[in-house]
Amino acid sequence: MEIQKLYDLDDIEFEDITIGLVRLVKNVPDHEFFFKINQHNDLNFSRKKDLVFHGDYYDYFFSRFEAYHKFTKTCFTFISNKSIESNQKKLQTELFTEEENIKFLLNNQTEVQYILHTSEQFPDFSVILLPENLVFPIQDYTLGSEEELYQIIQYYE
Repeated sequence: MEIQKLYDLDDIEFEDITIGLVRLVKNVPDHEFFFKINQHNDLNFSRKKDLVFHGDYYDYFFSRFEAYHKFTKTCFTFISNKSIESNQKKLQTELFTEEENIKFLLNNQTEVQYILHTSEQFPDFSVILLPENLVFPIQDYTLGSEEELYQIIQYYE
């Protein structure tokens, strides 16, 4: 008897996700930034286990902060765009490797400090009141399913 396929992974279309790009006016430590956000909101952002990206030569660690908004029943996650730590796994023996000890999740957005993700299909980042004179307005950014960050977010969701 032949086993019937219920679906073919090649035929599944993954939907794009929308994330928020958070740029700070000035550099402040993580704990200070989230202390100020928690003061302005009924949210309680707390540090979660770091997001880990495994490269060929380094393992990169990115800080994560999460909070649950009770009214909208939404989980918000801030992920640092720039690695906060890296551990070298093996020595680079090739002359022109593209891997360095610092990594950005969004290589083309190095001025972004945090990536804001939500559990909602159509996120509403306006429920988070950001401290004045510290943060530029949140910019919506669409991630396609072929992008590396899309896969990382899906893994940690």
